[in-house]
Amino acid sequence: MDKFSYEANGYNRKEVNQFIGDVIVQTESIIERVKSQNTEIERLRAELEHYKSIEDTLKKAIIKAEETGDNIRRMARDESESIVTDAKHNASRIVNEALLKAEKIENNAELLEKNMKIFKRKLKVIMEQQMAVVEEIEVLELDPRWFSFFVKMEGLYESKKC
Repeated sequence: MDKFSYEANGYNRKEVNQFIGDVIVQTESIIERVKSQNTEIERLRAELEHYKSIEDTLKKAIIKAEETGDNIRRMARDESESIVTDAKHNASRIVNEALLKAEKIENNAELLEKNMKIFKRKLKVIMEQQMAVVEEIEVLELDPRWFSFFVKMEGLYESKKC
């Protein structure tokens, strides 16, 4: 603080007025700086609020994206498990159907084999019987009428063959 010189009626007016003028200028300067700083503080607060709003929005978006990603992974896992389960069921069904068809074919083959053996035995018996008849015919002396009948039959047989 400055010291003022004394005069007859107190301090030097010029020095005091000069000092008051300086104080006023400094005070106005301080007031202007405070106003400017307050304006800057308000602007920065608004900007901070804006950035906080953006941050909240981004946090919500990130949380939503994580939830969506988790849901997609869960759904994909569930779907893959469903596909695997269906594939196993289909594979089992296909194998069972194939086994049933193979068993049916095997049974049919066995039945055909048995029928073929039966047919062969019957055919063999019939042929043996026919051979016995042929041998009996050779042994028997035939009536000439039967002989002409067999010759005619043989002729018919030969003509149908051609």
